[in-house]
Amino acid sequence: MNCSIANVQFKAQDDYPLRGMYYACKKPKAQIVLASATGVPQGFYQRYAFAANASGFNVLTFDYRGIGQSKPRSLKGFEMDYLDWGRMDLAAAINTSYEYHLPMFVVGHSYGGHAVGLLPNHHLIQGAYVFGAGAGWSGWMPVLERAKVEFMWRVIAPVIVKQHGYLAWNKLGMGEDLPKNVYRQWKHWCKNPHYFFDDASMQHMHEVYARFDKPLVAANATDDKWAMPRSRDAFFKFYTNADLRVLDINPQSIGVKRIDHMGYFKRFAQPLWQNTFEWIETLVKKI
Repeated sequence: MNCSIANVQFKAQDDYPLRGMYYACKKPKAQIVLASATGVPQGFYQRYAFAANASGFNVLTFDYRGIGQSKPRSLKGFEMDYLDWGRMDLAAAINTSYEYHLPMFVVGHSYGGHAVGLLPNHHLIQGAYVFGAGAGWSGWMPVLERAKVEFMWRVIAPVIVKQHGYLAWNKLGMGEDLPKNVYRQWKHWCKNPHYFFDDASMQHMHEVYARFDKPLVAANATDDKWAMPRSRDAFFKFYTNADLRVLDINPQSIGVKRIDHMGYFKRFAQPLWQNTFEWIETLVKKI
C-alpha cells in the first residue's frame, strides 16, 4: 500500500506547541489518533501505525507536553497538570485530525484510556479502543509488584524528584522523564482504589466521564501487573454512559508467554492490533 509519513506540528487548547507524525494511506477508510501511555514517546507506536496503514487507516501519533518531541529543553521548573494530556493535548490532536474529514477513532494505551474520558470534544470521534488502562492503585496488583511500586513511590521517586526537580524516570529504565506535577498527581491518585474518582477534590470527574457516550473497548492482559482486569473494572465503571465492552486477554491466546503492561504495542501483539482494525471497520460500515 502506498503510504506517506509527515512531521506535524499543532497547538494544544492552551497554545502549547505539540509535535507528531501523520501516517497517511492512499485510500484510507478512517483515521486513528494514538493516545500514548505515561512517559512513552510516540515512536514506540510506529509499528502499530505501519500496520494500520497496511489495513487502510491513517494514523496520527504525537507526544504529550513534556514528553519526547513536545518537551521543553529542561523539565526543571516546567509546570503542567497531568490532566492536560487528555483535555488539552489529545483534544488538540483530534481537532487537527478532524480537518482530514474521515471517520475518527482513538486507540489508547494505559493513560490513553484515562485521556479519552477527559476529552471536551469526544463528539468528533466515533469510538475508542484502549489497552492496559486501569485505576493505578497498587492494591490491584500482584503482591510482589505491589511491593516494588510502593517502594518506588515512597523511597526512590521522592529522592530523584528532590535531586532533579522532576521525575528522572529514564534513570530507572522506566521510560521518559516526567514533569514534577505529573509525578505528584499520579502518586496521589494511585493511593485510591478508584484513582481520582475517590479524591474529594475531584468529584466533578464523575460528571466529566459520564459525558462520554461513544463505543468503548477496554482490553487488558491477564498478566498486566500494572493494570489487571480488576483494576480496569475499578476505573471504567465510571464511563457510565459509554457503550462499554471489556476484554480480558490471555497471552497464550496470541501465542506468547507474556504481554504485561508494555506488550500491547510490541511486534508480537499484531493479532491484538488486527482486532482494533476489525472493530473500527465494523463501526465505519454503520456510519
